[in-house]
Amino acid sequence: MPAIPIRYYDRYQQAVLTEKVYGERWLRLAYENPVGRGLVWLLARRIWFSKMYGRRMSKAASAQLILPFISEYDLDVDEFAKSAFDYKNFNEFFFRALKPESRPIVADERVAVLPADGRHLAFPDVDAADGFYVKGMKFTLAALLGDEALAREYAGGAMLISRLCPVDYHRFHFPVAGTPGEARLINGWLYSVSPLALRRSLRYLVENKRVVTLIQSPQFGRVAMVEIGATNVGSIQQSHIAGRAVAKGAEKGFFAFGGSCVITLFARGRIRFEPDLVSQSAQHLETYARMGDRLGVAP
Repeated sequence: MPAIPIRYYDRYQQAVLTEKVYGERWLRLAYENPVGRGLVWLLARRIWFSKMYGRRMSKAASAQLILPFISEYDLDVDEFAKSAFDYKNFNEFFFRALKPESRPIVADERVAVLPADGRHLAFPDVDAADGFYVKGMKFTLAALLGDEALAREYAGGAMLISRLCPVDYHRFHFPVAGTPGEARLINGWLYSVSPLALRRSLRYLVENKRVVTLIQSPQFGRVAMVEIGATNVGSIQQSHIAGRAVAKGAEKGFFAFGGSCVITLFARGRIRFEPDLVSQSAQHLETYARMGDRLGVAP
C-alpha cells in the first residue's frame, strides 16, 4: 500500500504543499504497521520513554545535531533571538526564542491571533463539523477538557487545532488579551500527534497529557487553551503568571523536544474565523500560518 503524504495549505504561498516529516520512517513504522503499533503501546506512549529521550536531547553532545537540523529543514536563522552556535544542547535550541519583529502581532483589539506557528484546523461550530482530520473522526469536548460542565460552555462554539511539527517554533502565545486563570494538568499518555498517527486514532489528542487554561477576555469572553504533549515531548512549561493580565501575543509557555499541539476554544458567537482557515478545514486540510497572524475577529 503506497504511503499517503501529509498535505497542507500554505497561507503565504497560497498553495497546497507536501509536509517534510521529521522522523517519517519511524512514524510510519509505529502507526501504520501492526508490530510498530505494539511497540507504541508498550513503549513510545509512556512518559518515561519521552523523558529518557528528552534527557538525551539535553546533553551537551546533542548540540552537534543543531546545524544539520537547520540545514535539513531550511530554518531561518535570522529569526533566532541568538546565534545557532550559542545553544548548549538541542533541547535549548528546540524551544528557542525568536526576535519579536519576526512574529508581528496584529494590533486591532477585535482581532484574535494564532497562538503558535504550525498547521491549523478551524471549525466555526465544533458540533456541526463532519470530522476533524478525517471525515467521521471527532472527539468530544468533555473528553478533551476532562470536565462535563466546562464542555457545555463551549457547545456549538469555535475550535482551532494548531499542530506544531518538530521543525516549528515551539513557544505558544495568548491569542487574545485578557487574564489567565490557573493552568490545570490532565495526566495522560504521550502518543504522536502527527496526522500519520491521528489518521489511525483521533483519540490520541484526548488521551495524551495536556494542560487547560481559561482566559477571561474583554472582547472574546472566556477562551480555553489546551496544550497537548506528544511522544518525546517531556514537558509542557508555562511561563506566564496566573491572575496577571496579559497582552495579545504574549508568551504563554513552551514545549520541550518533539511535535505537539495547542487547541483553542471560543464560546458560541464569540469569534468569526478567517475565511481561508475555514474553507481549507472544511476539506480536512490544515493551513500553515505563523503565530501573531490573523485567526479571526470578534463579531
